[in-house]
Amino acid sequence: MFAKLKNLGPGLLFAGAAIGVSHLVQSTRAGADFGLGLLWALFLIHLFKYPFFQYGPRYATATGESLLDGYKKLGKGILITYFILSLATMFTIQTAVTIVTAGIASALFGGFISIKIWTIIILLICVGLLIIGKFRLLDKLMKLIIIVLSISTIVAVGIALFNNTTTLSFSQVLPANPIEIAFLIAFMGWMPAPLDIAVWQSLWAIEKNKDTNKYNTKSALFDFNIGYVSTIILGIGFVLLGTLVMYNSGETFSNSAGVFSGQLINMYTSSLGNWAYLIIGIAAFTTMFSTTLTTLDASPRAMAKASQLLFKKTSKLNYVFWISLLVAGTIFIFFFFASEMGLLIKIATILSFVTAPFYALISYKLISSENTPKEWRPSTQMHILSWLGIAFLTGFSVWYLTTL
Repeated sequence: MFAKLKNLGPGLLFAGAAIGVSHLVQSTRAGADFGLGLLWALFLIHLFKYPFFQYGPRYATATGESLLDGYKKLGKGILITYFILSLATMFTIQTAVTIVTAGIASALFGGFISIKIWTIIILLICVGLLIIGKFRLLDKLMKLIIIVLSISTIVAVGIALFNNTTTLSFSQVLPANPIEIAFLIAFMGWMPAPLDIAVWQSLWAIEKNKDTNKYNTKSALFDFNIGYVSTIILGIGFVLLGTLVMYNSGETFSNSAGVFSGQLINMYTSSLGNWAYLIIGIAAFTTMFSTTLTTLDASPRAMAKASQLLFKKTSKLNYVFWISLLVAGTIFIFFFFASEMGLLIKIATILSFVTAPFYALISYKLISSENTPKEWRPSTQMHILSWLGIAFLTGFSVWYLTTL
């Protein structure tokens, strides 16, 4: 068991990337606006996305190559489509997670530094950590971050439940009007994460394999399941916090990064007490910093690999090029849309959801093909769950697009 725990890495990186905007922002909003009425959506989306996330580390450790290598084997057009979709969404996604991180930093450490300056500082720190420390430092940091986040969130929920004097309703809600449907799609779009994170998982698994030759497919699946279960537990926790503190309170979350972040930290401290302000603020900041850090590593890593496979030019379109481009693009978007955090997050999450059927289909096709060793192809149960997942993701995307 100790050896298995020591091998944890990419699964926790998945959790670090996932437990961010989807949990701190979207799950909290879900609880504040609908109470516990959207728990059905949280459970269903975790269930139906599970196979496609799992196929990332499964394929990488079974074959020794990333999902992007596999996509190319399925057809260059698929890899080109991935490249275009990633190029279209990476800047918005990075901006969405960074804007929340900067807002929390401003609320926590004081407003003497503007959110725009905080954005630049955070991005530069992340770039420095990734360029100097590389994957090994990222791997070690994430273990500590996830422990801190998990403990602080579980304690907050426990105390909020203890102090609660009203009866919780478990009646489930199906949003009806266009605004509520848009929120539902946004909520599921990043819950627990966009499906293209499976590509990141496969790249991280390969990097982990360079550090230890004991990170085989069984280790990778154990690692992933630990990370995945943690996203479910903490997702429920943030929905509960939103419900216990803000549901029917008359309060609504602001679209301003700074105001929202203050509301978020105050939500925690109203449950734990003012003494916990700094502790919870640091936990919230750590959560979003981990997401900023992992996405800033993963998108350039994936784009560099895709560029190499498509253009066979590793000297110019490499990791450093893509991370520099991503930082520049994020700062540009942030400076012009900082006051529209809610809109940015909604755009990013909806884009993630409507592209989910594409990622689900190609990952399922790849893991079921002759490119994957027979013993690591899906079981009958996973085949069925994959088919149901593709139908679910496609159906909800069509439902959303027809209600615009």
